[in-house]
Amino acid sequence: MKSRYGYYFLFMSLYSVAVSVWLRVFTLSNAGLIAFFCFSAVVVSALVISWAAEAAEFSISQGLAVAIVALLQVVPEFMVEAVIAWRKDIDLMMANFTGSNRLLMGVGWPLIFITTDIYSRIRNKEKIDVIELRPENIVEVAALLISSLYFIVVLLKRDLQIYDGIFLGFVFVGYMYILRVLPEEEEEKKEDLLSMPRSLVSVEDGKKRGILLFVLFLVGGATMWAVADPFLNSMKEVAAAAGISAFVFVQWVAPFLSEFPEKVTAFYWARTIRLAPMALLNMISSKVNQWTLLVSMIPIVYSLSMGRVSTIPLDIHHREEILLSMMMTFYGCAVLAKLKFTRGNAIILFVLWLAQFLYPVNFTFMPQLPVIGDNSRLITSVIFGVLAIYEIVRHWKEFRIADGINETIRLAKVKRSSNG
Repeated sequence: MKSRYGYYFLFMSLYSVAVSVWLRVFTLSNAGLIAFFCFSAVVVSALVISWAAEAAEFSISQGLAVAIVALLQVVPEFMVEAVIAWRKDIDLMMANFTGSNRLLMGVGWPLIFITTDIYSRIRNKEKIDVIELRPENIVEVAALLISSLYFIVVLLKRDLQIYDGIFLGFVFVGYMYILRVLPEEEEEKKEDLLSMPRSLVSVEDGKKRGILLFVLFLVGGATMWAVADPFLNSMKEVAAAAGISAFVFVQWVAPFLSEFPEKVTAFYWARTIRLAPMALLNMISSKVNQWTLLVSMIPIVYSLSMGRVSTIPLDIHHREEILLSMMMTFYGCAVLAKLKFTRGNAIILFVLWLAQFLYPVNFTFMPQLPVIGDNSRLITSVIFGVLAIYEIVRHWKEFRIADGINETIRLAKVKRSSNG
């Protein structure tokens, strides 16, 4: 490893450990200071985990790498959500997981397209109208669709229970199993990595590289565990000082910080233009991870905190948040069923996300509509539903579901035969 990057990793690791110990051992009274160190530690540890996870893909088998990377990408979000669930704060539980889902789709997906388009105009003097995925990426679309359909059951029974988490967990396991039986990814090369993970991969001694990756995973994970509780407390205090509700702050600020590293990686790939599909797929995969595994963890931690198997009741506000996230996902699935993501799709996702971000409760500029009034979550949900139906009716001939299934089966057979 180049000494310069070695110093970077050493500094970041020492910083993470120092902040963790400080926040756990000493009691600070300055909320602003606590917030600064918590926020910075979350970003640093999440970056360390992200870089180590990318480098690990070149050190272990592809199937195991996919599983590990998928899990590690949601570690920061897991830690924050687990603390909230342990505290039995249902409002903030719903805020964090629905906010992270909508942030990935409403901001992440469009920015991937915009980044690719801008760099294509600069380098190639031509615009990009569409990002095309490969046929086997229908696996991610199917996982999103199945998990989203199940949330209809959650909304109808108005609660979240252990068996809901088990079902979503099984969806995640099935999704990971299918990815595992596909041939290993050849598109990403070492030169496509960011400088920091590329320096990790460059360590020639396999044993030394393995120990280094383990230490980075340990430092990043331990830091996230140590700062998760003060991180949440500091967010609440900063929100109160800024006159913002804790619900809104946790819904948007926490997911932005915890998802920051994977966005950096995805945007880095997007600017290469060639790897734009991989960048978009990274965001889609993160959405699958959060919509399945992250949500499945919530009732489990909640029940452990209660000391018994417990039901999480969902009031009308919680159900509206879930409904909006679900309808947004339905639109995303309808769009991706043709394995294409267009400029129009990117604009729609971002504009509707921005609308519900700026008006989280009511569209005060609108007249009262029948049944839904001026409720911004319900109105946006209806718009996403209508747009999803439009995509299905308008583009159903372009859907490549059958092609995707057939290609997935073919690739699985290819890998099976190559393994003997």
